[in-house]
Amino acid sequence: MGDYTNMSAYYDVIMTSGYYDYKSIVDNLLEHEPYNHVLEIGCGTGLILEELAKRKHVQSIMGIDLTQSMLTIANARLKDFPNVTLSNQNITQLKLEKQYDLVFSYGGVWYFVVDGDNEPFLVSHISDPAANEQGFEHLSKYMSVGSTLLLGIQGPHFDYEKAISNGMTYSQKIDPCEDGFIKHYYLADKGHNLMAQTVQYRTYDFNKARGLLGRYGFEYQLESHKNKLFVRFKKIS
Repeated sequence: MGDYTNMSAYYDVIMTSGYYDYKSIVDNLLEHEPYNHVLEIGCGTGLILEELAKRKHVQSIMGIDLTQSMLTIANARLKDFPNVTLSNQNITQLKLEKQYDLVFSYGGVWYFVVDGDNEPFLVSHISDPAANEQGFEHLSKYMSVGSTLLLGIQGPHFDYEKAISNGMTYSQKIDPCEDGFIKHYYLADKGHNLMAQTVQYRTYDFNKARGLLGRYGFEYQLESHKNKLFVRFKKIS
């Protein structure tokens, strides 16, 4: 699984320069009420959790992430929300103290790519297939029957370069590889490279993704993905 330590110092400025629309993400989450216990997989620096905690009080919110330097930023951001807890964890070895009735990941460990009318495909930050099985197996233990799993929807990936809000230049390059792709992230300031990060992703076509989740009790909820930011699964067993 990719470690984002190199990116953590620049993560907020990249993400808040139009990379994600946090208001819309939380709008979509709030469509799936009611819920009492919320878990975000791959919470990064806590930008989604902050927006959610400001707008909706729930009994408990948990965020997990593999990268401690991201969580250090998130802890400072979320210190005034007593119902929010953060934990440095690998999803393949997940250990929690309760079950959750809403779990989501938006660009975290798992997400779907939707390209026009083509079927969505699952993208995983975990390149090893056995580790993906372990991740869903462990997650399943901490989701109650009837709970909801939301995996974010993104558009197709492509090479690009853009100026971000602080005047720096963010760019990414995509290289296809067997069973997925490799994504290279770069941040430069006045021609000087400040950050470089490379992550290998695994992909699953839609049928294989449904089969993977189905083995651990997650059933796809058939619905149009138009104007949606999440693919929805229900925990049925």
